[in-house]
Amino acid sequence: MAKINRFAEMLPEITEWRRDLHQNPELLFDCHRTAGVVADKLKAFGVDEIVTGLGRTGVVGVIKGKSTASGKVIGLRADMDALPIHETTGAEHASRVDGKMHACGHDGHTAMLLGAAKYLAETRNFDGTVVVIFQPAEEGGGGGKEMVDEGMMERFGIQEVYGMHNMPTLPVGAFAIRPGPLMAAADQFDIFVEGKGGHAAMPHNAIDTTLIASHVVVALQSIVSRNTDPLVNVVITITSFETESNAYNVIPQRVHLRGTCRTLTPESRAMAEAAIKRIAENTAAAYGGTARLEYEHGYPVTSNHPDQTDFAISVAREVAGEAAVITDVEPVMGGEDFSYMLEARPGAFIFAGNGDTAMLHHPDYDFNDDLIPAGCSYWAKLTETRMPA
Repeated sequence: MAKINRFAEMLPEITEWRRDLHQNPELLFDCHRTAGVVADKLKAFGVDEIVTGLGRTGVVGVIKGKSTASGKVIGLRADMDALPIHETTGAEHASRVDGKMHACGHDGHTAMLLGAAKYLAETRNFDGTVVVIFQPAEEGGGGGKEMVDEGMMERFGIQEVYGMHNMPTLPVGAFAIRPGPLMAAADQFDIFVEGKGGHAAMPHNAIDTTLIASHVVVALQSIVSRNTDPLVNVVITITSFETESNAYNVIPQRVHLRGTCRTLTPESRAMAEAAIKRIAENTAAAYGGTARLEYEHGYPVTSNHPDQTDFAISVAREVAGEAAVITDVEPVMGGEDFSYMLEARPGAFIFAGNGDTAMLHHPDYDFNDDLIPAGCSYWAKLTETRMPA
């Protein structure tokens, strides 16, 4: 509880940082202001080494303990980017940039890791090295992958890596986690349907692409209902149905479908991709047309490592109490590019309660500043417990 109290004292300061970031959202890799704020604060905290420009606009800070004899090095990661959404919260600290807002709480994640970094740089009550990672472009850009591909783990000698994300509906101060798959692989696909355009009043002289594409959309739902084990999570959603014409009297030559596929295992991922291709092509052929699939693998499954998950659970229980830690939370079918870091090093990703707020990616969402003491305390406790002085 001592750390919770310490961060409660720091709450006004950390809240001010968070709200400044909230007012100035930046998208994907265009996190130049945010990265500058982070780097300036790490410098003011007396962090031993600060590296900017990793993953284009990522920032890494290195904090050494009172001793580094243990040789242990752990990484703690926060994301910095916002979303292309117009904010409707009406808050005094609302976004000042039209069409951009922190609708996923990355402003809070960044502020909490900065708060923990300040505390750890002041106290250094651990034997080893903690590497604080601030990454851009989590929202679809793969900033985490770029940082890993640029050799971040090897450069800083990171042995384990940990991440955190706020979760609306989970009570403030509570945590939720599970070993193994926690968040889904997030793939996207395009289906290009081609037929024979013609006059809407003479469909017998055409090959109707809107009819074909409509049957493809319906048939794809059978992948989840009939090709997938009922105990396995798969989501396939068509998000766009676009024709070449907006006229009332034209059957278009082509239709373009866009969609996303979410899975939790390599086997279900491969099955779903093959089924989408088979169903699209064969359905189109049945009506005299053709369909071509372009399938792009996105973020892989965010899969927690067992030993590091057990450790994260023990830390969360010390911070929040045993009753406030869910250890078998249901997997979430959203994607998260912390998955690339978990593929590179063992670690664990945990959810922290944001309370009764709007859901993520909603224009009324706002990060709950009451979460800050628990989130900062988790980072500090994790560091000091994993690398005891």
